[in-house]
Amino acid sequence: MSFGERVERREDRRLLTGNGRYTDDFAPRAAHAAFVRSDYAHSRIADIDVSGALAVDGVHAVYTHEDLDGRFADPLPLIIPHEAIVAPRTQYALAKDEIRHIGEIVAMVVAEDRYVAEDAAGAIRVEYEPLPVVVDLARAAEPDAPLVHGDRPDNVMGRVSEENGDVDAGLAAADHVFRWHFDIQRSASMPLEARAIVARFDDEGGLLMHDSTQAPTGVRAGLGLLFDLSLEKVQVVAPDVGGGFGVKVIQFYPEEVLVPFAAHRLGMAVKWTEDRREHFIGSTQERRQIHDVTVGLSDEGRILGLETSFLHDSGAYCPYGLIIPIITAAQLPGPYKLENYRYDFTAVFTNTVSTSPYRGAGRPHAAFVMERVMDRAAAELGLDRAEIRRRNLIQPDEFPYDVGVTYQDGGPTVYDSGDYPGGLELLLREAGYDGFEARQQAAKDEGRSIGLGFACYVEGTGIGPYEGAAVDVQIDGSVTVSSGMASQGQGHETIFAQIVSDDLGVPMERIRVTTGDTRRFGWGVGTFASRTAVVAGNAVAKASHTVRRQAEALAARMLEADPEDLEFADGNVHVVGSPGSGVALGQLSAIANPLRYAYGTESAEAARLTRLAYAHQDVPLPEGTTPGLNAVEYYSPKSGVFGYGIHAAVVEIDPDTCEIRILDYVVMHDCGRIINPTIVEGQLYGGFAQGLGGALYERIAYDEDGQLQNASFMDFLMPYATEVPEPRLHHTETPSPNNELGVKGVGEAGTIPVAAAIANAISDALGMQIDRMPISPSELHALLHP
Repeated sequence: MSFGERVERREDRRLLTGNGRYTDDFAPRAAHAAFVRSDYAHSRIADIDVSGALAVDGVHAVYTHEDLDGRFADPLPLIIPHEAIVAPRTQYALAKDEIRHIGEIVAMVVAEDRYVAEDAAGAIRVEYEPLPVVVDLARAAEPDAPLVHGDRPDNVMGRVSEENGDVDAGLAAADHVFRWHFDIQRSASMPLEARAIVARFDDEGGLLMHDSTQAPTGVRAGLGLLFDLSLEKVQVVAPDVGGGFGVKVIQFYPEEVLVPFAAHRLGMAVKWTEDRREHFIGSTQERRQIHDVTVGLSDEGRILGLETSFLHDSGAYCPYGLIIPIITAAQLPGPYKLENYRYDFTAVFTNTVSTSPYRGAGRPHAAFVMERVMDRAAAELGLDRAEIRRRNLIQPDEFPYDVGVTYQDGGPTVYDSGDYPGGLELLLREAGYDGFEARQQAAKDEGRSIGLGFACYVEGTGIGPYEGAAVDVQIDGSVTVSSGMASQGQGHETIFAQIVSDDLGVPMERIRVTTGDTRRFGWGVGTFASRTAVVAGNAVAKASHTVRRQAEALAARMLEADPEDLEFADGNVHVVGSPGSGVALGQLSAIANPLRYAYGTESAEAARLTRLAYAHQDVPLPEGTTPGLNAVEYYSPKSGVFGYGIHAAVVEIDPDTCEIRILDYVVMHDCGRIINPTIVEGQLYGGFAQGLGGALYERIAYDEDGQLQNASFMDFLMPYATEVPEPRLHHTETPSPNNELGVKGVGEAGTIPVAAAIANAISDALGMQIDRMPISPSELHALLHP
């Protein structure tokens, strides 16, 4: 087994044949929770009458904020603090006095089943006193705007500014200075499986919670603090999870507090599974930003100075702090040398659902702004769109390249490796760029409007602080691998098994991988920021290397050979060139720890290996090793690693309906060393589909009263398979020097530049500027026919 092979995803047979186990599949006889959610975007709670709910047969309990105590009555935690947050506002698990967005939870009902719980929730009467509402981001940033939080003088959640070089001097020296405005609308990730939780306490006071989460270890730590329990008494399992994309990332949702709270109070298992409307009004969203950009260029098209001042919509609270706009600001330069770059952003509260990272996490905004700037600058200066990029790209011999601003992990933004010019030339060649003008003119002669657009991006991936892994060789020669990272379909089981198989020479089918279960591995951070292969993958590799050294040392003594003369293949360790002189890994495991297998050895083979183990007890363990062939290791990256790529889209615009049809889509990407092309391609295909949704379809629509206008899949549009063409993928590899595996993340790469590429293609097709995304046929028609 070696890296780069197309290994079949181990998860797929189970998931595609209906044998996956999701959170809602557990505890079928549990009590069920239902929630009363606000119908107002902003109001005071004058009174809550729960008597009607208590009168419903089958109701176990009804809770409002008054029923909470201790830490449960406090605001939920701010996950990522930052010194620039001036108003660290998070919500209460149950609203205390005031409601700040549609869907905020007012009361909780627990009943014998979901039907009874919903009926009882409908019997609760809440009296609201409406307050002024602000939904529009630009309006919310104005000094006289209605206040989301009445104890604040304004709606500012936080501000950050930073400068690399001297932007004012760069703009003064420029031959041309342009100012443009860009608008990115609010959207949401909409995983196939919404959120779900099952919680129960055992007779000793230990908590077991199944949670459709991307970060079971983080949820575990938070629950331990809430219930004042040692971590050994709290276990969180993320079983099969039907998609996450950021909405299930590390943060405490009210339901993750309330469901175990009720289970503890009632002494019974309690379950809650989110319905789709609840997901629309109660789960975090993303994307909304407004950018004003000033850019100065020389006559040759070199960028001499660039400044962006932008607003970021935080929603009603800030559970995830400032991380999204920080990522936007740090990643906006993309692959270009901006020696004079300045940004300032203001994160603003609005009476809408709070925001947190959604696949791309601030990078789609950055790519959209930067790539629209490049196309608009080329048009203004009369330059070829590819040539203006060539003149500004970071060159291969300039790595590591310091962008000059702070990255999301608090350190410098330093690109580790890449060949941006080579990637551009590959993309242009595969997209047929050189001959496209003739193709475009021929279409025009036929009365058709087609256009080609392309967009570059750099994706920061693999951030810390750490991840860990355990690798253990069993007596039968199989290997178990455990990690705290939860999977939402990315293929963790496959790539972790592939790493271990490559190192220990054990066939893939002999490796069992467990992820997202704190009972098996209790420490970690979470699955987000395209970090699994980089951080957890290197932790798995470290643990596997330790086991390999253990096996080498013991096998060398048994075989009277130098460890450097040993090789691992087919589950055995043998002297190079003498496969018949080897010893099985399972035998080595038994010999290294015979008492581990002294009992319960029912099979003849297990009994034989146990006798062999006792026969070799006179062989002492090598100094510095532990009994058995097993290891727990952690990997903590010193900095992130940066993948990159370029997408190209060819679109056709129907002149009557303004329907936008994609004729061709080409992806050039580089995620460092590729472990498994099948996994990488799956990530790119899925990411492209979500990027396409963000470019043409997906928009969360609030009215001026904060009422969500499209809280169903009848109205919130997502692309079907009929709208998603199959992109043509082209892999390149520039391994990262920052980690042993040489890998970079790829989880968000497919999404990041799609809106920018399509906007550039539409602009090319129509000869007009598209500076707002997503763009619908009706909006396009209005632009064409004002």
